[in-house]
Amino acid sequence: MNESHVYDMIVVGGGPGGYTAALYAARAGLDTLVLEKLSAGGQMALTEQIDNYPGFEDGIDGFTLAEKMQQQAERFGAKSKYAQVERMDLTASPKVLETSEGTFYGKTVVLATGATPRTLGLADEAALTGRGIAYCAACDGMRYKGKTVVVVGGGNSAAADAMLLSRTAKKVIMVHRRDTLRATKIYHAPLMQAENLTFYWNSVVTELLHTDSLTGITLKNVHTGEQTSLPCDGVFISVGRKPATELVQGQLKLDPNGYILADETTKTNLPGVYAVGDVRTKPLRQVVTAVADGATAVHMAEAYLSGGE
Repeated sequence: MNESHVYDMIVVGGGPGGYTAALYAARAGLDTLVLEKLSAGGQMALTEQIDNYPGFEDGIDGFTLAEKMQQQAERFGAKSKYAQVERMDLTASPKVLETSEGTFYGKTVVLATGATPRTLGLADEAALTGRGIAYCAACDGMRYKGKTVVVVGGGNSAAADAMLLSRTAKKVIMVHRRDTLRATKIYHAPLMQAENLTFYWNSVVTELLHTDSLTGITLKNVHTGEQTSLPCDGVFISVGRKPATELVQGQLKLDPNGYILADETTKTNLPGVYAVGDVRTKPLRQVVTAVADGATAVHMAEAYLSGGE
């Protein structure tokens, strides 16, 4: 790849939003490059079973779906480069992306860098992910139908996860370090009325109990220091996400939580720069919403490249 070459579009991040943008761009005849630091799929590639993406009646694992998305985009001419983006100048013309594999230039840039769930930082948490530890109730909730689950957190995401899980799980336990939820009031009454939902206030998880998979947790009361062991089948950690926006700080407008401010058009405050998938401010972060963003971004980019934006 010639480093002085100017691409019509550079996509940063090879998750579902990124490779959908690459697919739509390549099919539209745009010279397209995807920069991915690890492997196709992003967070999706780590998901053992995806049952809520249309078209796969028996579900599909995230790694396989990611490979299919990459191959489909490359079939139409999109190029992939495994590289760590180290610096971006999104105000330049063309836009400049300095990476571990050289410098690349693009007329437009689609940011699909994603967001990672915040962890509790407990021993064995990473090893138990997918074996009792989960970070997305919409993705993994049905695996715990008829079982006992714990939701850790007290914000809107935790409240929404608890409500979703209460419809299928036998018992839902919410653990929150404070004595009241941070979630907006609209969640409070439904949560309190759910017959299979209980609360452990002023408590934090200090230990994950397990054999090959999770068997329970140890809680500590933050005021008294009292410890309690709770058997459970699954723990959904919902203490926020960290968007990968470090490289665009000072260039793009971000919301208070660090997500890129971009509406359903995916347009950012800089012309020719678009944010898709989990990295942008949005109400629902799922594979299906990320791919929709990718298609929209290319539609907007085509208008920009033709002088219509």
